[in-house]
Amino acid sequence: MSETQSGSRKLLGRLKQALAEPAEGQERLDRITRLIAEEMATPVCSIYLFRDEDTLELCATEGLNPESVHKTRMRMGEGLVGRVAASTKPINTGNAPSEAGFRFMPETGEEIYSAFLGVPIQRLGERLGVLVVQSKESKPYSEDQVYATEVVAMVLAEMTELGAFIGEGAAMAAPHQHPVMLRGSVGQEGAAEGRVLLHEPRVVVTNPFADDAESELVRLGEAVDKLRISVDEMLTSADMTDKDQRDVLEAYRMFANSKGWKRRMEADINRGLSAEAAVEKEQTAARARMEQVPDPYLRERLHDLDDLSNRLLRLLTGQGSHTGVEMPENPVLVARNIGPGELLAYGRGLKGIILEEGSVGSHAAIVARALAIPLVINCERITTEALNGDPVLVDGEQGIVHLRPEESVATAFRDKMAMMTKAQERYASIRRVPATTVYGPTIRLDMNAGLMADLPSLKSSGAEGVGLFRTELQFLVRSKLPSRGDLAATYSRVLDAAEGRRVIFRTLDIGSDKVLPYMKPQDEPNPALGWRAIRVGLDKPGVMRMQLQAMIRGAKGRPLSVMFPFVAQFDEFRVARRRLLDELDREEKMGHVLPEKVEIGAMLETPSLAFAPRQFFEMADFISVGGNDLKQFFFAADRENERVRRRYDTLNVSFLTFLEWIVMRCNETKIPLSFCGEDAGRPVEALCFAAMGFRALSMRPASIGPVKHLLRRSNLAEVRELIDDARAGGAQTVRPALMDWLRQQG
Repeated sequence: MSETQSGSRKLLGRLKQALAEPAEGQERLDRITRLIAEEMATPVCSIYLFRDEDTLELCATEGLNPESVHKTRMRMGEGLVGRVAASTKPINTGNAPSEAGFRFMPETGEEIYSAFLGVPIQRLGERLGVLVVQSKESKPYSEDQVYATEVVAMVLAEMTELGAFIGEGAAMAAPHQHPVMLRGSVGQEGAAEGRVLLHEPRVVVTNPFADDAESELVRLGEAVDKLRISVDEMLTSADMTDKDQRDVLEAYRMFANSKGWKRRMEADINRGLSAEAAVEKEQTAARARMEQVPDPYLRERLHDLDDLSNRLLRLLTGQGSHTGVEMPENPVLVARNIGPGELLAYGRGLKGIILEEGSVGSHAAIVARALAIPLVINCERITTEALNGDPVLVDGEQGIVHLRPEESVATAFRDKMAMMTKAQERYASIRRVPATTVYGPTIRLDMNAGLMADLPSLKSSGAEGVGLFRTELQFLVRSKLPSRGDLAATYSRVLDAAEGRRVIFRTLDIGSDKVLPYMKPQDEPNPALGWRAIRVGLDKPGVMRMQLQAMIRGAKGRPLSVMFPFVAQFDEFRVARRRLLDELDREEKMGHVLPEKVEIGAMLETPSLAFAPRQFFEMADFISVGGNDLKQFFFAADRENERVRRRYDTLNVSFLTFLEWIVMRCNETKIPLSFCGEDAGRPVEALCFAAMGFRALSMRPASIGPVKHLLRRSNLAEVRELIDDARAGGAQTVRPALMDWLRQQG
C-alpha cells in the first residue's frame, strides 16, 4: 500500500471513530476540524455550511478565532470560500490574498495564513458547504493533500445527508425532517394530497468507510460485472435496425466497460472509502463536470455515466427501484424528469406529479393533462428534499408543493380540495344541458384528447365531441415508428369510443419540444420556430402518407375530420390537402372503404395565416385557433420561458383585437371556427372568446364544467361592451374591468 493510501486510510479511520462517538452537532464538528488539522499537519481547518441557499456560515474551526464561529458569513461567490461553493471546484493557492475575489475577514484572524485549500462539500450536485485548510507556508498543498481533503469532504457530505451534524453546530435544518414549501410552475391544474413515490429513489450511503478494503473491492467487482451483463442484455434486446438507439447503447456499454472508471473507484476504496462511497464520489465528480460542459452531446454522455452510477449504487446497496418498493397510498410521483412511456406505465393511479425539470409543452405535461393528473414542473430541489413515503400536497393551480406539511397547512389544503369537489358536483348537474348564454347564442364545447384513456371523459364531462385528438402521443411512447396497421386500429378505436360524436384528428405535430426517440434530433438554435409539425410532414412525405392512410382506413366508412398543424402559409395547406385527396383516390382504386364524409382543416397558430389569401379560407373546411402557439408568437414570448410567458395577458386588448380579425375573416367565408388550447379551458378567457365571436371551444375535459357554468350565466353582449369600452379607453387588458363586472354579477 502506498504512503498516500495509508495516510488517507488513517485519516478516514480517525474520522469514522469521531463520528461514531456520541456528541452534539457542534462538539462533533469541532472534533472533526481538530483531527483533520492534526492528520494533515496543517494549522487551520474550517467547515463552512450553508445557512440558506445563498449564505455560508463558519460552523467550526481549528486554528482561526473561535469567537468567529457562527458569526462569519458570506454570500455564494463571495471570497475564496464563496467561489469554491459557487463553482463546486477546489481552489488551491500558496498566496490567497493575491487570488481574484479574495475577501479579508479580520474577525477570524486568518491574515497570517498564506496557503489556502478549499474543496466543496457536495452530494450529487447538491451544495452543502465548503471544507478549508490553511497554513503559513507560501506554497500550494500537494496533490495527495488535495485528494485527502476531497475524500473527507465527500464523507462530510454523506454525514450531513444523514443528519450527523444536527444541533447547535448545524447551519441548515435537518434534511428530510422539517416541512418544506417549494415553488414551481403550473403544468396541469388541480390539487392532490398523497405520499411521495420517487421515480428514481436516491440511494443513501449509510457507511462511507471501508472496514475491509479487500472485501469492498470484491463487492465492487461483482456489482460492475452484473452491471455489464445488464447493459449487454439491453443491447441484445434492442432493435438492431435502429442505428441511433444502438449507438446510444454502445456508448452506454463503453462507459460500463471503462477500465479508467473502475480503476478510479478502486483507488478510492484503497484510500479508505466503501464501495458505495467510491461510486458516489465518481458520480459527484461526473455531475460537476456535466454542469460545466456546454456541448450537448458530451453532456448527454456524462448523463449516461451518471445513470450507470445510479444503477451500480442500487446493485451495491439493494436500494431503489429494483427492490420492488411498494406503491404508497395516494402516490404522488416525484422525478427529475420522465418520458411519456414511463409515465403511462404508472397509469391513472397517480394522484399528482412533481418534476424538477420539464416544461408546459413537454411529453410528461401532455400525458399528465390527458390523464387529468395535477402536475407541477420546474420544482427545484424536490428530488433531493423528498424521500419515499413523505406526505406531500400538490397545488397545481399555483405551482406550489408542500412537502411534510404542518397540520394547519394540510387542513387548509383539504378545505380547498373539498370546495373544488363541491364545485365539480355542481358542474355535474349541468353536464347534459347546452352551453347557452343569456339571450343566446349557444357555444359548442369540445374536449382535447390524445390517449384512449381520455375517451371515457366524453360522457362524464359533457363534451360534444373531440375538438383535437393529438396523434403524436402514439409516436412518442414507442421506441420505433408505429406501423400503419397499428395506427389505423388506434384511430378506429377512438371513433368507436366517440360513438358517433365528431373527432378531429390532428396530424403528427412533432419537433420543437416533442422529439421522437427514434428520430435524429435537429440541432436548431430556436426549435419552436424551426422544423416542426407540418414542415416535417411535407419534408417527410412517406410518414405523412402512412398516417393519412391509417386515418382513412381507421374511419371504416365513418365521417373523418383531419387537421394540419402549424400552417404558416396558404401553399402549405394546399399541398397537404392535395396529399390527403390523393390518398383518398388511391384507397378507392385499391377497393378500400372510404369515409362517408371528409373534412380538411388547419390549425391557425401563426399570425401569418390570419392574413392568408381569401382562397385559403374558402378551401379549408374548418379552422381551429391554436391558442398556445399563437399567443407566444403574437407576443414574441416563449411559452417555455417562465421569465416572459406570464408577462403577457391573454385578455390583452391587442390580442383580443387580433382574434376579432380572425373571426371576421372566417365569417366572411362562412367557415367554422373554434379556439383550442389551455386558455379555452379558463372560464374568464372562454367568456371573452365567446364575446369576440367564437362559437366553439376545445379544452381539457375537467374544464368543460366550469366554462359551461359561467357561459350559461353570462350575457355576451354586456361582455362585448366591456371589451369595446376597454379598447376605447386605451386599457392594456380587459381583465380588471371584466373581473369587477363578474363580481357585481355575483
